Amino acid sequence: MRSAIPHAAITTDIIVGFPGEREEDFRATLDVMAAARFTAAYTFQYSKRPGTPAATMENQVDPEVIGRRYTELHQFQERISREENQKLVGREVEVLISDHVGRRDTERGRVAGRSEDYRLVHLNFERDHRPMPGDLVRTVVTEAAPHHVIAAGLPISIESTPGSAAAVERAQAISLGMPTFRIADAHV
Repeated sequence: MRSAIPHAAITTDIIVGFPGEREEDFRATLDVMAAARFTAAYTFQYSKRPGTPAATMENQVDPEVIGRRYTELHQFQERISREENQKLVGREVEVLISDHVGRRDTERGRVAGRSEDYRLVHLNFERDHRPMPGDLVRTVVTEAAPHHVIAAGLPISIESTPGSAAAVERAQAISLGMPTFRIADAHV
């Protein structure tokens, strides 16, 4: 995959502590993670779910062992994720601006969106250059964290898409806010 798409953001799901998991199995999982360098991993601790075949399997892993392995796996992946996101610092990315912002985005006066490879990007732009939800923004990544990257400074470009909030506002302004009625929509 990486040879075909060198900058692909590849993610995975991992369950730690499934019945029968041995220490060497867990270490092999870490080896795969190190080799694959997943951009993100959605990690979970196995827990018995009544009525499932796994709940009655022999060799249930001790919950303390599951907790220790999960913590180790999570910290290991956090380091890899930060390193992979760090590779984007200084690079130009295209971001589709979301209408959903997190609490910190609101507190910090920033917007958020997803890059072409679905990484979460927080954008710190001055109010005069603030993109609208649905806009495509070309910008440069300035910081990296395990679960997101940050772009600060002026955007390279902001393009309104047909579904962007700016395009909708322009259409409403052109129609003077008057509702439209199309005959094809009428039911007689």
